[in-house]
Amino acid sequence: MDDRWRLLTEPGDREIWFGKATVIENEPIGRDLFRLRLVCPPIARGVVPGQFVMLRLPNHYDPLLGRAFALFDVFTDAEHGDASGLEIVYSSVGKMTKLLARWPTGDYLEIWGPLGNGFPPPSYPVLLMVAGGIGYTPFMAVGREAMGHARYGSPPRQVRAVKRAQLLFGVRTAELLPNDLHRFKDVGIEVQTISDDGSTGKQGLASELLLEELAKLNRHETAVYCCGPEALMKAVAHICLGQGVPCYLSLETPMACGLGLCYSCVVRVKDEVDPKHWDYHRACIEGPVFDARRLVFD
Repeated sequence: MDDRWRLLTEPGDREIWFGKATVIENEPIGRDLFRLRLVCPPIARGVVPGQFVMLRLPNHYDPLLGRAFALFDVFTDAEHGDASGLEIVYSSVGKMTKLLARWPTGDYLEIWGPLGNGFPPPSYPVLLMVAGGIGYTPFMAVGREAMGHARYGSPPRQVRAVKRAQLLFGVRTAELLPNDLHRFKDVGIEVQTISDDGSTGKQGLASELLLEELAKLNRHETAVYCCGPEALMKAVAHICLGQGVPCYLSLETPMACGLGLCYSCVVRVKDEVDPKHWDYHRACIEGPVFDARRLVFD
């Protein structure tokens, strides 16, 4: 293994790697949106849809800590077709991501991962992916796997392709849409957008699109995956639980280490045996993907 990479876990445990990932692309794809491509073979080989990595700017002490970024997709090397790196889509809104937006190609970032759990392999014929804002980012890999176009993990996960996959995507205004939504359509994923001001799709919320689609579908053949603002995930969970539709939520909880050491990302999760009781779980270890039935919302 390249000496730039170090295994953080014990043999036999889930492999988490730390190393220096070379930036080969860092391009704008929308207003304050960027696509980052990082060469990091050991992480790319093991990551599954819904997992994340931590990135830190080397030789920077403000910000000092890393930041969590969801997997957008994995790319392969042209010669052998092996997983060689990650695509990450991020919004340039804070100190770290504004610095990241100016990070040059050819330089490197400190990275550790893959981290957390992922979305479960789809087991229903229809998959609805509900997103708000930057929450659309996990669903390229989720959708490609669900449609049978890609396999992820080491060893690769066994997934039975769904018959239909849809991305229901809500934004505040059309100006905030990424310019790469065609990539979802290119792999057979249907895309519907909706916005607060009606500038794309109809005026309304992604949860309203979900209600409309569920009314057309057999809920016994449908599963829902969701990522986005907490208000959206709470609404989606309420809809799905009310209609008996399996629902998994990917939380956007801020994280400091990603390794479960600092306990800064705890969320309330109901006990599996007695749902009346709950305890704190670390989103970076037990999550970020949770069964909606087990989460406690304020």
